[in-house]
Amino acid sequence: MEILYFGHSAFKLVGKNIHVVIDPYSESSKLGAKPIKTSADVALVTHDHWDHNNIAAISGDPVVFDMPGDYEVKSITFKGINSKHGNNAELPNTIFTIRMEDLTIAHLGDLGEVLSPAQLERMSEVDILMVPVGGKFTINPEQAVEVINQIEPKIIIPMHYNMGPKDDILPVSKFIEAIGMEPEKLPKLKITKKDLPEEPKLIVLEAQ
Repeated sequence: MEILYFGHSAFKLVGKNIHVVIDPYSESSKLGAKPIKTSADVALVTHDHWDHNNIAAISGDPVVFDMPGDYEVKSITFKGINSKHGNNAELPNTIFTIRMEDLTIAHLGDLGEVLSPAQLERMSEVDILMVPVGGKFTINPEQAVEVINQIEPKIIIPMHYNMGPKDDILPVSKFIEAIGMEPEKLPKLKITKKDLPEEPKLIVLEAQ
């Protein structure tokens, strides 16, 4: 499997038989990112904000999941878990886990608080974690470290941090300082189950 990062909270998972896009954004100039132009079989939307819900950018007529529940497409399973948004308690945020090619990937969306025991129970054995770290609209760097310690993933990929001058959330450097790990910077992540590290690894992906 390959994991590509568009920027902000948007990713693409490229599997043998399926492509999955998560949280595609619009108005890319506000985020310091490039416009998204890609195709997918499945699109996941964690919550209904412009910087996470631009399904129109995805060609291929993808199946869209945007709320809690259990789903399956092409033998790939998706689990949506209810949570709270970072700056709006009224707005639901869906954590998604994806079981794909013997790996479990979790994307936390705009998570606004540490996880409850019930949420953790639904997120067992996460291999790769996509975690927001910029604060203001999500958990901040210190809270992100706490959530990582709750989940105990093998690979940590930060997201939702400052990428441009118009963005008013914290840069990824603040999270790196808080977690105290040396990041590996990659253009994309190619990963299989046997490639998982014994000790947690921090990977900062370059935006496509």
